[in-house]
Amino acid sequence: MDHTNHVRLTNAELTPDILEGATIYGPQDEKIGSVDHVHGSQVVIDVGGFLGIGAKPVAVAINQLDFMRDEDGGVHAATSWTKDQLKSLPEHRD
Repeated sequence: MDHTNHVRLTNAELTPDILEGATIYGPQDEKIGSVDHVHGSQVVIDVGGFLGIGAKPVAVAINQLDFMRDEDGGVHAATSWTKDQLKSLPEHRD
């Protein structure tokens, strides 16, 4: 996915209603997870699994992800983290 024409979200747009469900793309532009929920200044990302089954929830600071909106209005994020790096983080528990 070419992110060059996507509009970066403002800090005011970094809300649970907007971010939850957003796809996370890794450094090779592959899908590596999705935002499950916002937890303070962190987002909890479900990594791995299939259709949410067997996914590992991990918490990452919101500012470590580049959230943007595509041409169709869909919200997603890009990161330099790989799927393996995210999966190596401790499991998030609410």
